[in-house]
Amino acid sequence: MSKVKVAVIGPGNIGSDIMYKIFRSQHLEMALMAGIVESEGIRRAASHGVDVSTEGVQAVIRRGDVRIVFDCTSAAAHRKHAPLLREAGQIAIDLTPAAVGPYCVPCVNLDRLKDEKNVNMVTCGGQATIPIVHAVARVAGAAYAEIVACISSKSAGPGTRANMDEFTQTTSKGIEVVGGADRGKAIIVLNPAEPPLMMTNTIQVRVKDPSVGLAPIRQSIDDMVASIRQYVPGYKMRVPPVLEDDKVTAIIQVEGQGDFLPTYSGNLDIINAAAVATAEKLASGMLEGGGA
Repeated sequence: MSKVKVAVIGPGNIGSDIMYKIFRSQHLEMALMAGIVESEGIRRAASHGVDVSTEGVQAVIRRGDVRIVFDCTSAAAHRKHAPLLREAGQIAIDLTPAAVGPYCVPCVNLDRLKDEKNVNMVTCGGQATIPIVHAVARVAGAAYAEIVACISSKSAGPGTRANMDEFTQTTSKGIEVVGGADRGKAIIVLNPAEPPLMMTNTIQVRVKDPSVGLAPIRQSIDDMVASIRQYVPGYKMRVPPVLEDDKVTAIIQVEGQGDFLPTYSGNLDIINAAAVATAEKLASGMLEGGGA
């Protein structure tokens, strides 16, 4: 079966992990890894027979056969890349905080974004928690939602550490825009425990209609967890939801697939897996329409 050719800009840990996920895809072909310097990631991709370049986005837009591009660089870089990719007719999947395009959480709103040329994957905490907020909101409403994303300190690189405020602001906005809460708040905790702990997310939602009871809320959350597990097998309920007065509380754990990053890096794995799942859905539509 034919596949849709894709490129990755940014050959670091995120880009390398995405590359390995693409290798498993039924609909995507890893056509190009692009960076701006010779690096371990560039050499790694070349060792797998992938075309590589140190000319960055320019190498990507010259490739007329590349349809989808994963941008794993930085917010500042993506703001420069976005108009170039759009002009080249390439769909951008943005893994930076730039948010040039709308937020995308594939199990919640991808069907509404299939015609977008640039989508933003929010944050790792957003991918892990926004679906649960949405699952609660769709049956009982959500006046307020607060999430605490606890990740291993070893999974927080310099980019994460330098952008903690940006993480909380972007995740909070995603809780509202995609999750459906009237107001959202996000907190991130770096846990230095040894051995490293799996990503754990505590979600609390103050519902508008507690009279619906716990059963439909639990069913809605279970359905959402099943949807996420289709592309993040290590996503699971650690503490089932409880309803106290008008407050729903649940705890989710995320174990990574270990494609390139350690399994305790569930925070990185889930946003990468969500990005690849988004690309696969878009590519499937291209292939069905004969546009690949």
